[in-house]
Amino acid sequence: MIETIKIIMTIIAMFTFLGLITSDSMNPPEGSAGQAGQPGDAAGLETATFAGGCFWCMEAPFEKLDGVVKVVAGYTGGQVANPTYEQVSSGKTGHVEAIQVTFKPEKISYSKLLDVFWHQIDPTDAGGSFVDWGLQYRSVIFYQNEEQKRMAEASKETLEKSGRFDQPIVTEIIKFDVFYPAEEYHQDYYKKNPIRYKFYRYRSGRDQYLEKVWGKDPDPEPADPGSGKYSRPSDDELKKRLTPLEYSVTQDKGTEPAFHNPYWDNKKEGIYVDIVSGEPLFSSTDKFDSGTGWPSFTKPISPDAVVEKPDRSLFMTRTEIRSRYADSHLGHVFDDGPPPTGLRYCMNSAALRFVAKEDLEKEGYGDYAALFK
Repeated sequence: MIETIKIIMTIIAMFTFLGLITSDSMNPPEGSAGQAGQPGDAAGLETATFAGGCFWCMEAPFEKLDGVVKVVAGYTGGQVANPTYEQVSSGKTGHVEAIQVTFKPEKISYSKLLDVFWHQIDPTDAGGSFVDWGLQYRSVIFYQNEEQKRMAEASKETLEKSGRFDQPIVTEIIKFDVFYPAEEYHQDYYKKNPIRYKFYRYRSGRDQYLEKVWGKDPDPEPADPGSGKYSRPSDDELKKRLTPLEYSVTQDKGTEPAFHNPYWDNKKEGIYVDIVSGEPLFSSTDKFDSGTGWPSFTKPISPDAVVEKPDRSLFMTRTEIRSRYADSHLGHVFDDGPPPTGLRYCMNSAALRFVAKEDLEKEGYGDYAALFK
């Protein structure tokens, strides 16, 4: 009998070592109240946390997005560990109703999630959301890292400048701490109780408000803005369309002469787009005279308009800037810029095309006209 027990224990030990038996198998299923959720980076996944009033209404818009793995309703931002729904709804724990979104960044960007978030809420209400009053229902973006913080602040600033709202944007941007999944009956409530959910949502006034602000279809398209609209033509086509300098800069990472390029001292109002694809990249509202002889900006026109890549050429390490859709080389970014970002996006005029503000509507960039009002 003793020998048999020894054999069984040896087998268990081997299985544990090989990872076939783990402590995870002893954990209760996700979604049970009281389990603290932290950002996960398994398999390259990232996490975003948003509060926008009743979490029932916040789950559905994110769950339908391609690239989103799961959405969990829960509580965050308070002082009490493992709060219950009754505790949070009382407004005494400091928590807000929130959702935690796990997503694949190679399929959907954090910037896109921010866009979807803004389309679900009233960002001008500091005391709650729609029919739900109290700080536990206010809108908040909880950032997981400095990059999310930067993007959240930039998107908020863009919304403020859009002129879409006649009151200040009061949505808070707060560092994420810990997330507690709500009770199981709250998860996917819109699926489990569709009639009650639709009745509540209609009576809340949320849809009526969103239609007034954003139009008949308040939800933005699931794909990233510009996806499919902007692309890189064939190499043969580029050689016909671009000058030798433009081709060298955008395709071979060349550099144009300082002070001898069309936009280094351009002071007109408008936007700068990729000369290859036409995708919007920078705005004159963020342009400044860096004294370098190249057009310089404090930030892109939107957080995900450009892509950063390490550049170790010329015996140094720099950060290269490329366009998102056409993958054109644009220039580099440095940390010696002016406020508010402290960054200097040093671009090549040969990679850009300027569209004056009076031509934005005519050329299909009417959405950016609000930047100059």
